[in-house]
Amino acid sequence: MVIALILVISAVATAQFVLLYWRATVAVVAASPISASLREAAGLQSEIPSASDFHSVLRLHEICPDLRSSAAGIDLVRGYYLLVSAIAHLGGSKLQSWAGRELATCTRYVAARIDQRITHNRNFVQVHAS
Repeated sequence: MVIALILVISAVATAQFVLLYWRATVAVVAASPISASLREAAGLQSEIPSASDFHSVLRLHEICPDLRSSAAGIDLVRGYYLLVSAIAHLGGSKLQSWAGRELATCTRYVAARIDQRITHNRNFVQVHAS
C-alpha cells in the first residue's frame, strides 16, 4: 500500500513538473519578437498578436513547410488553445481574464515558431542555392 502511494505521489509530482516546464518553454518562445513580414503575412494589426489572431497565424503554419523537424509543438499548443477556449466558454465570466491571457500566449507562441521557421527556411535556401 505504501509503495502504491509513493508511486502515485511520484507520478503526480512528475506530471506537475512536466506541465510547468512545458508552460515555461511556451512562455519563453511566446516572448520572442515577431517580424514585420510575419505580421503582414498574417494580416495582424498590432505588433503583439492577440488571442483573436490565432487562426490567422495558424493559417501560415499550414502553408509554410518546416524543413527541420515536425510541428509537434505547434500542434500541442493548438490542442491547448482549443481546451482553454472550451473551458472559458463553460466557466463563464470568471475565467475570461485567465483564458484571454492563455489564448494570447498560445497565439504569440505559434507566431514566434512560424517566424523562426521562415527564418530557418530562408537561410536554408540561401546556403543550398549557392
